Amino acid sequence: MSGRTPTRYTRVVSEHSLRLVRIVSGGQTGVDRAALDVAIELGLEHGGWCPQGRRAEDGAIAAEYRLRETESADYSVRTEANVRDSEATLILTWGVPSGGTALTIELARRLHRPSRVVDLADRPEREEAATWLIETGIATLNVAGPRESRCPGIYAAARAYLRRLLLRFVPTP
Repeated sequence: MSGRTPTRYTRVVSEHSLRLVRIVSGGQTGVDRAALDVAIELGLEHGGWCPQGRRAEDGAIAAEYRLRETESADYSVRTEANVRDSEATLILTWGVPSGGTALTIELARRLHRPSRVVDLADRPEREEAATWLIETGIATLNVAGPRESRCPGIYAAARAYLRRLLLRFVPTP
């Protein structure tokens, strides 16, 4: 034992088992792609909906991402499908949500899905999000946020945050 006093975060994680098994996202650059990459890295199941043609701002979404295409090329259709088909949505932002990120927040409210907004510009502690994940007891988490062109650097920030957050919930061999 290191002699450090356990934080509320470590107590919550050790006292509860999270059944998070699947990360869902739309495959867009930025937060969506970061979520999928972290899921793959940590060995979590991943998937979700993407627009028809696997459309993203940087071209077609790679086949390594296990996404299903909607019948529409409209981003809002895949956003709604991912919120609807998940038990909760974690929204990562830099500042005030706009565009598709704001739509995700509205859809979660309208579809009565739990959601949590984390502003990465505020250098958030992962404790609050970890506690929220445990308390909601979900198995399928949708992760959403701005695309890279709207918030340059959001991919790296989201990936680092999600890796630190989710690593605690991955069983060790």
